[in-house]
Amino acid sequence: MLVEEGPARVRELQTAGAAFDLDPTGDLKLGREAAHSKNRIVHAHGDQTGAEVARTLIDRVHESERVGVIEKARVLDLIVRRDECVGVRASIAGRAAEIIADVTVLATGGCGQVFRYTTNPVVATGDGFAIAHRAGARLADMEFVQFHPTALDTPENPLQLISEAVRGEGAILVNAARERFMVKRHQLAELAPRDVVARAIFREQRQGSVHLDARKLGENFTKRFPGIFSICMARGIDPRRDLIPVTPAAHYMMGGVVTDLCGRSTLKRLYAVGEVARTGVHGANRLASNSLLEGLVFAERTARDLSTIEPMRSEPPAGKWHVSALADRGAAHVSADAVRALMWEHAGIARTASGLRSALSSLANIEERLPTGATEEQNLVETARLIIEAALLRKESRGGHYRSDFPKPEPSWQDRHIEQ
Repeated sequence: MLVEEGPARVRELQTAGAAFDLDPTGDLKLGREAAHSKNRIVHAHGDQTGAEVARTLIDRVHESERVGVIEKARVLDLIVRRDECVGVRASIAGRAAEIIADVTVLATGGCGQVFRYTTNPVVATGDGFAIAHRAGARLADMEFVQFHPTALDTPENPLQLISEAVRGEGAILVNAARERFMVKRHQLAELAPRDVVARAIFREQRQGSVHLDARKLGENFTKRFPGIFSICMARGIDPRRDLIPVTPAAHYMMGGVVTDLCGRSTLKRLYAVGEVARTGVHGANRLASNSLLEGLVFAERTARDLSTIEPMRSEPPAGKWHVSALADRGAAHVSADAVRALMWEHAGIARTASGLRSALSSLANIEERLPTGATEEQNLVETARLIIEAALLRKESRGGHYRSDFPKPEPSWQDRHIEQ
């Protein structure tokens, strides 16, 4: 379905004003990324595809008189009545509110901020997963977290992404001894699946830093990757002459809220789209760039399905509640940092049963110390626990889930899903 419906969604974006890169004949210019066998990826402005898609859609929202946007808002919980989702409890500019709706669609993104190193924005704290789980919606495959092999290794949060497309254009990875190491690890070398490359870099980092050598691209780097070039130059790195320091970082969650092909969750009147949804498209290891395509295809299918939902017979009465003031912002930050360090050490690129059990115990201690009103940090803890519990149960290695105490795929686990 993704393959069959994807091209039409891309063309719709073009019609809506998205300026995708074209070849000299006027056709879409297609790039190749990791683990792909064909040039099949549409880009915009070289390396700014996501920003161009977002700009196009935001412009359309602003043009529509039928879409209202509430800013400075945070959803705290779903409202469930008689096994149906009937809206959300939210904090809007710090004030409690209930928003009652015939249908609620979660589009809250991923949970990269659960880990110490991530390319995800600071708002990607796993809120959608925790909110849905508390409401009784089914989640699955939470052990499958993808770590992007090449984030720019700087003291920042989030880390800047050095796109796979840079390796697709010929850049190579070198270790502390300036030796190319991926040719010995996989037949596709630098373009091997992300989990393979991430683990290889992780191992090499025990001996020292790892760098991406893109110097052979020369001046073409500035034309092909203007965004990445600017990011590097702002940090004192000239990719035309310098090696680029890189590190693996949490990048994408394959698991999430279980949905059908129309985005419906297992909780009536609740849908999920994008990274928070587990559509099944990505399996155990997302193929590069398929997430934007999944968002486009499944969001359109969800939008079509919404028109078939019957209105609620009666609006549920508004509840009386309040938003708790955060008792200690400093303590909340400390707790969040403790979760991130814990998850990176014990539930990151390489996992073991003893490490995962230790992480569960430490999470419980962190949760006890959370100050009143720390809703984001509570969601961070809940999402971290979901990942750890699923990782403990899957006693094998598959895709983005690697257990060093069970380093190979187990045939009996194929097509088995851990639901929570």
